[in-house]
Amino acid sequence: MYDVVIIGCGVIGASAAYELSKYKLSIAVLEKENDVACGATRANSAIIHAGFDPKPGTKMARLNVLGSRMMGELCEKLSVEYSQIGSLVLAFTEKEMECVRELYERGGKNQVPGLRILTRDEVLQIEPNVNVEVIGALHAPTAAIINPWGLCLALAQNAKINGVDIHLNSEVVRISNKGGHYHVETTSGAYDTRYIVNAAGVYSDKVSDMVAEPFFRITAVKGEYYILDKSQGDIVNYVLFQTPSSVGKGVLIAPTVHGNLIVGPTSEPTADPEDTSVSYRGLEEVVKKSMRLCARISFKESIRNFAGVRAMGGDDFILEASAPNFINAAAIKSPGLSSAPAIALEICDLLKENGLDLIEKDSHTLYKKKPLFKNMRPDEQKKVLELDRRYGRVICRCETITEGDIIEAIKAPVPPVSIDGVKRRCEAGSGRCQGGFCAPRVHEILSREMGRAMESICQGKAGSYILTGKTKTPGGGAV
Repeated sequence: MYDVVIIGCGVIGASAAYELSKYKLSIAVLEKENDVACGATRANSAIIHAGFDPKPGTKMARLNVLGSRMMGELCEKLSVEYSQIGSLVLAFTEKEMECVRELYERGGKNQVPGLRILTRDEVLQIEPNVNVEVIGALHAPTAAIINPWGLCLALAQNAKINGVDIHLNSEVVRISNKGGHYHVETTSGAYDTRYIVNAAGVYSDKVSDMVAEPFFRITAVKGEYYILDKSQGDIVNYVLFQTPSSVGKGVLIAPTVHGNLIVGPTSEPTADPEDTSVSYRGLEEVVKKSMRLCARISFKESIRNFAGVRAMGGDDFILEASAPNFINAAAIKSPGLSSAPAIALEICDLLKENGLDLIEKDSHTLYKKKPLFKNMRPDEQKKVLELDRRYGRVICRCETITEGDIIEAIKAPVPPVSIDGVKRRCEAGSGRCQGGFCAPRVHEILSREMGRAMESICQGKAGSYILTGKTKTPGGGAV
């Protein structure tokens, strides 16, 4: 019997697990995919919003500003890539300038620090590559960029070493109220728990419906993106936003913490929450709308296109109980990533209000991943090489990732089970060739280190097998 079961291990579920692991509780996380951070956490804009956009007085506004304030310290503590570079909302017409002034006023009500309205000359002075037709902008210095899956992984790793059980490949199919506790049936087995936190993302309404009368609906909205080579990474200095519309913040341009440039997303409702395909039409829309912000981008330098699906469910986050001891953390659209640390605190408060005793542990262990070999000082590299020569073998040439780096990722508390899982943990395959050179080597290392047949290793999600068997025997004959 668990005290708390968390359904979903994206950044919200992982944040809740991390925060709750500080208390004397038995906790489990149930994740339907074969790894953590496989949903919206894996595919988003990787931005920590300052908090001027949400409507004042909403949970979204309060938790965005608090989460943004908490994020820098949390990322430093957990060794997660984070950079507070600030953002600009650009205006090209007087009507858009009115929107900028409204956002400034809204940001003031939300207590966002440091907001300024800039003139055209001030914008061009700090961001010389933007469209020269700009007439002004809102500057938010507390906005930042982050490694979103890195944050989720770090939270999950820390939760795991502090006693949280993480059950992957465990899709929830039925929940029964047994009068005092819940019986949760999954594709991997059944679990009993006193409390449930529903952080199931685009499926959170379906999970809530298992225990309560329907009271919210989630719409899955797909957004398509470009990732551009590092040659484009310094085209802009800030996160560049359009003035927002009814469907969201629009196509944006931002540097990434790894030195690339991200451009997108589109915003299109989809009937299939698993649809992460990209389209010519969607990518063409990204190019067209981004050119209004900055025409200097060379989309010929694209190294990858991807799409993410986000959970839309109204004008505010849904953070409340819908049944006894059943807490929803649902409709966590943007700025959900920015709000995650604050949402975790809110979840703890809601559990406490529903009768869960939160007694702090005497100690809480901190897990920090080892720096990549390329990021070590020369004296550190020498010391590491003396202990393990595999750090001297470069596997991913684009990102200079070594065999030692990959093995270190595999030995982590929540290890990768796929080639994409390795990529998210240590950057192998994230460079210009996108794994064209290193993927077979990563495949071999995963197989060897995990003691698994090559045929059982997936590219990404469960079922995405790469090999089906051998074509030749060692002696040369066909099988």
